[in-house]
Amino acid sequence: MRIALMAAATAVFLTACGTAPPPKPAKVEVPTLSTAKQAVANLASASGSLVSGKATLTPMSGGVHITGIVGGLPPNSTHGFHIHEKGDCSAADASSAGPHFNPFAAAHGKAESGAHHAGDMDNVVANNEGVVKLDMHLTGVTLGGGAVNDIAGRALVVHAAPDDYTSQPAGNAGARVACGVIKVTL
Repeated sequence: MRIALMAAATAVFLTACGTAPPPKPAKVEVPTLSTAKQAVANLASASGSLVSGKATLTPMSGGVHITGIVGGLPPNSTHGFHIHEKGDCSAADASSAGPHFNPFAAAHGKAESGAHHAGDMDNVVANNEGVVKLDMHLTGVTLGGGAVNDIAGRALVVHAAPDDYTSQPAGNAGARVACGVIKVTL
């Protein structure tokens, strides 16, 4: 009798397992409200470079708009440009800024083209004088307010080489040549 009951229970369990639809993944709600009106990142040289600059960040619909200027780069060169996890640029090589900002544990990639870190942005290109004029949008993040995707207090980093958008975990963009902490000003 006991064996028959166990067999019946096992059959019911296996039947239920085979016919039940798989659970749907939970939808992640990404906060979109920024509480700050503006932030600034003063980019200082790192890794023995002569790269420096200033970026101004302002909230926009669905993210943050970044404007500014970065100089001291090789003429006509391309560079990785990312938000990093920690707002600490104290190490000579800016390693204290930690990895790319990635609150949703996504794979590294090209922004707006599938999976990518919240801090992944498109490469920046220096002109023939070694200057980059920043004018870009970073979507899916907020500025101020402390949400999981808030970039206030994190680091903005310029890399020595271009991001290849595929190498894990950081796009093989080379040394960190400039770093600045994103500080709310308004």
